[in-house]
Amino acid sequence: MEEDVLIKVEGVSKKFCRDLKTSLRYGMADVRDEVLGRPRTMELRPKEFWAINGIDFQVRRGECLGLIGHNGAGKTTLLKTLNGLIKPDAGRIEIHGQVGALIALGAGFNPILTARENIYINASVLGLSKKRVDERIDEIIAFAEIEDFIDMPVQHFSSGMTVRLGFAVAAILIEPDILFLDEVLAVGDINFTVKCLNRVRELMRTSAVVFVSHNMPLITSFCTRVMVMDHGRCVLDTEEIGVAVNHYFGLAKNSVQISGSGDASVLDLHLSANGVALENDTPTILQEQELTATVRIRIEKEQLGEMSITVADATLTALLVIPVVDENGTPISLGPGEHELQIPLGPVELNAGLYSFVIAVRNASTKVNLCRHQGVHPFRVHADRVHWAKFVRTGVTTVKELERTTVK
Repeated sequence: MEEDVLIKVEGVSKKFCRDLKTSLRYGMADVRDEVLGRPRTMELRPKEFWAINGIDFQVRRGECLGLIGHNGAGKTTLLKTLNGLIKPDAGRIEIHGQVGALIALGAGFNPILTARENIYINASVLGLSKKRVDERIDEIIAFAEIEDFIDMPVQHFSSGMTVRLGFAVAAILIEPDILFLDEVLAVGDINFTVKCLNRVRELMRTSAVVFVSHNMPLITSFCTRVMVMDHGRCVLDTEEIGVAVNHYFGLAKNSVQISGSGDASVLDLHLSANGVALENDTPTILQEQELTATVRIRIEKEQLGEMSITVADATLTALLVIPVVDENGTPISLGPGEHELQIPLGPVELNAGLYSFVIAVRNASTKVNLCRHQGVHPFRVHADRVHWAKFVRTGVTTVKELERTTVK
């Protein structure tokens, strides 16, 4: 085995049972078979499912493998299996070097003890001496930003303070060869998050890292390789981070939510990019393409309606609102019956990701919502790289240098 390969995983699988009583019965049978030396069955028994199934990969020193996938895809189960918290049912794992894990931060703290006392107890669990903690406890307290509360029982801490203390203990005291991270970077306000990011970057220089996150900009910034998981299996393992992120967004499911008085309805929405109709249910659109939406709506009764169309991200957060107006900027009034409108949306300057539309029609006089359809016609934006911003200006911009100073 190559010297710099610190993690080697071959055919690792783990199954769980959906029912507690059945799980206990299966567990007792597995223990009996193991004591008697009988081979463990790899067939799924009733109510069992594969949490992870046939996973293979290697991670070398200086590499960061990102694990992405929807909730329940098996990411955290795999991480706990690598960390030795869960025994796999099949396969082989080789770990070379000291392991550090930033998983479930603060979960082991004793609530009736003070933060200072918990630091020493947590460090002893990690196998660290009291002398080492004495040397770095001031650094831990300063990093967690809890100087005024260090001798307060942890049970009076907020959840954010508890997680910050857990991160500080692990991040300052551990200098591992292998580092496991599970959604640990969103542990406070923006200043503390930046501090965490910088500390993790320092650790990554000399470690092999496995990083689980739903934050795609973080995945793009940290990872040298990404593995996409779905229903316990690896569906993609690539060094092309943009390809992996686009595949991840392609696995997302979307459903339309409807509200309002019901006096109007959205009948259809079609998209075209650069004048070409997009026929797929969830089409992929390239950045910079000109996007046009053709919307059909119906308004009931004798009333006038005004329509707006909004582009929302995968969390249904509104990003861009397009009022339906005439050439003078006046909202177009739509009477009873069916209407078909062609709405230019302009060039696609969205970050790579999954998006959809929110279409709303309201009464022109009372402003009451006649209908609001949320999650309409999802689409994906493809890009080679995921940026931190929601919008990305991809066109060519000419930069003029105004002044240059030479440092001697």
